[in-house]
Amino acid sequence: MTWRSYLELCKLRIGFMIAVTAMVGYAAVADDLNVVHLLTLALAMLLGSASSSVFNHFYDRDLDGLMQRTAKRPLVAGSASGGGIDPRRVLWFAAALLVAGCGLALATFNWAVALHLFLGAFVYGIVYTVWLKRRTWLNIVIGGAAGSFAIMAGAAAVDPGQWLLPTIMAVFLFLWTPSHFWALAIMLRDDYAKAGVPMLPVLVGDARTAKAIFINTVLLVASSLLPWTMGYLGNVYGVIATAFGIHFLYKNWKLVRAPGKPMAKKVFFGSMSYLAGVFLAVVLDKHLPPLPF
Repeated sequence: MTWRSYLELCKLRIGFMIAVTAMVGYAAVADDLNVVHLLTLALAMLLGSASSSVFNHFYDRDLDGLMQRTAKRPLVAGSASGGGIDPRRVLWFAAALLVAGCGLALATFNWAVALHLFLGAFVYGIVYTVWLKRRTWLNIVIGGAAGSFAIMAGAAAVDPGQWLLPTIMAVFLFLWTPSHFWALAIMLRDDYAKAGVPMLPVLVGDARTAKAIFINTVLLVASSLLPWTMGYLGNVYGVIATAFGIHFLYKNWKLVRAPGKPMAKKVFFGSMSYLAGVFLAVVLDKHLPPLPF
């Protein structure tokens, strides 16, 4: 495989999101932002995320070949073209990335950061990919813990003893995942059905999935307000998080009224806008000068 293929195996867009999530966890508990620490944290998390993504590519290469969206992934395309891919090389690459990420986290920060990085990679690579994805519709629900560990890692880079606010934010990330991925699953229902992956829309249809997304999003938005109502974050956070939450709930309600791929696509992209808005609210509230209200 070429170096471009190895980069594709790393799923860098997911890695970027995990890195940003960790940096938000850092920003939530830090009094000041240390740019060097933030960049080092981002790199460590990117390495850990890439490790589990490479393993996911390796383990799911049979499923990927059955789905239109993933049929051109490197391990699938290489096998189809007789590219002579050595699975052991891919596994060693995944292991090296994980060791590098955990090693960097341990050398720069502390054992708690390295542990949370490892747990995030383990949940995505083993718990989700190996144990759950092919067996239960709860796959992405439980697998959502992978993103939650990124928040915990970021906060632990500042102070492993500060755990309550990071835990609340980790719950928020955990609840965000079903609303995001069930919307994607509606969009790709036929692909998942063809591959035999028991995603919720495959099992219960779009209408019931839309209702499940809405109920989950109510819990999600409520959880996003806990840092404000409990006094950990201020009014800047509260106003921004509430505004983004109401807008996202409205999109979810429209999906309930018109379940199907067009509205699911809007909810899918809306979930990313919502997450970005809440993350921005955390940073602005913690690191802007105090406002007179």
